Amino acid sequence: MAIGVFDSGIGGLSVHHALVGRLPDADFVYLADQANTPYGGRTGEEIVDLTRAGCERLFDAGCSLVILACNTAAAVALRRLQQTWLPGYRRALGRPVNVLGIIVPTIEAATGLPWEHEAERRGDKVEQLDVLGIFSTPATTRSRVYEIEIDKRRQDVAVFSEPCPDLARLIEQDAPEAELRAAVEGHVAALSRRIGRPPDRAILGCTHYEITAALFRDALPPGTPLIHQPLATAEAIEVYLARHPEFEPGTRGGRRFLTTGRPGAQNGLVSRFWGEPLTFDPA
Repeated sequence: MAIGVFDSGIGGLSVHHALVGRLPDADFVYLADQANTPYGGRTGEEIVDLTRAGCERLFDAGCSLVILACNTAAAVALRRLQQTWLPGYRRALGRPVNVLGIIVPTIEAATGLPWEHEAERRGDKVEQLDVLGIFSTPATTRSRVYEIEIDKRRQDVAVFSEPCPDLARLIEQDAPEAELRAAVEGHVAALSRRIGRPPDRAILGCTHYEITAALFRDALPPGTPLIHQPLATAEAIEVYLARHPEFEPGTRGGRRFLTTGRPGAQNGLVSRFWGEPLTFDPA
């Protein structure tokens, strides 16, 4: 058995990297749907269908647990797949399998509260708001998942989302750093104008963006905390596996990288982030 990590492209490698750090002996299969990336501008039905196909491919590869390391897939498709597809698929497969996302641990990290917690509604005016900025794909922004779920838990946090339509594509295409920096600075400036000032904290709400986290740190005021989805996700998955021994993660430390797109060596930005060259096999 193994843990599957699914993303529309290379962004989920940031989550994969953190998972490997937490679970070095586990076996992992990474699947990048590069033939269909980016997901951010696709319809909800397309995202659901593509995410389901990716999960099936990873279960076929022997995974018992699949992590959607893609905010768009997790925001748009996860709940629907868990409720309407996974129960029947699990019965047909005849073994325990599950699909989890990265949004729940991110919101827990942003609020400092467990997912099950819901704030008691009070009419008192909040004297001071913690302004949280979310940089995400247009599909994640449209879902309003961060605004809705954080508001359920913390009334003293104001969430502002900034859609970044082309940033994931630029990262996927290994755009020059100057082009990436200009795009990031533009999105940070646009969000700050809408808020009236820079955010107090920020979430990089697309795992592609984590690969360029240094550019966001440079564009935001010095010391602005970034909530890192990969670290939050890896910590949550380690706890989940300890509680659910039926999902066997493997013990050989195996690493497989698959793509629906062009197999072979990945771009230089990925290699620099991962720390060594990466070669993907055809899915």
